[in-house]
Amino acid sequence: MDLLSESIKGRLLFAIPKKGRLHEKCLEILAGADIQFTRSHRLDVCLVRNHNIALIFLPAADIPRFVGLGNVDLGITGQDVILEAEMEDRVRQVLPLGFGKCNLQVQVPERGTIQSVKDLAGKRVVTSFNKIVKGFFDKVDDQVGLQDDKKTHIEYVGGSVEAACALGLADGIVDLVESGETMRAAGLHAIATVLETEAVLISGVSSNSQSKDPEHGPLATLIANRIAGVLAANKYVICQYNILEEKLPQAKVVTPGRRAPTISPLVNDGERWVAVAVMVEKKVVAKVMDELTQIGAHDVFVVKLENCRV
Repeated sequence: MDLLSESIKGRLLFAIPKKGRLHEKCLEILAGADIQFTRSHRLDVCLVRNHNIALIFLPAADIPRFVGLGNVDLGITGQDVILEAEMEDRVRQVLPLGFGKCNLQVQVPERGTIQSVKDLAGKRVVTSFNKIVKGFFDKVDDQVGLQDDKKTHIEYVGGSVEAACALGLADGIVDLVESGETMRAAGLHAIATVLETEAVLISGVSSNSQSKDPEHGPLATLIANRIAGVLAANKYVICQYNILEEKLPQAKVVTPGRRAPTISPLVNDGERWVAVAVMVEKKVVAKVMDELTQIGAHDVFVVKLENCRV
């Protein structure tokens, strides 16, 4: 343990989910941000080769507490986990990461009589998110006038929450839902959404931070900016095309860019042409290329972004 403590001493500590729905995406983000490391088998701490950083692989549910109490400097976890850990006042959400998006939903048997959360009030609810769900149903119980032992009974299970109704353990459940296929297969349907959640990069609020190294602040900012660049590169492409200068106002409507397109004059003995380069969202780029062609653009092509700063 002394050897481990000595190896991470003075390094910025960055907590990463060690498994689960966020783990693989986090590894992709780290690779895109050029955070170079080799993780030995079963070792949950590894040193970054090209930065003064140590990666700490932890259960996602533990990361908000480690960050909030100042034991590590940065972390990636879900917004739902922050709330369940009651760390929302002790951590700062630096950057939404755009993956791990889910809804924490109240689900009940599709063929049952319960059609609203007020119908479920006072009954049995199974979940892995006791604190969030208790807070939610405390408000529902107050609305319908339930008190003491008449209030909704919240029971914790660590997994396979969707099976609780079929096994007779619950009248309803609250669990994370991404596509809803698992719930439909279990004969459940949603009657309410407790919260929407996604993965976020977090840091501790300044009053809780134990970091004394003055280099850690700029390094944390550098890492956040690199990750933001990776996310932008995944979202955008560069669209380039040539167009007559007189048609440029129409082209700007189709491709306004994040701030403005880059426009360069082309050398031509006759008509006045310009070359345009502009960032376009990947999800609409095919439609944009069609529209540019329709208004007279030529030589339209797309360049993939590996990384960027925006």
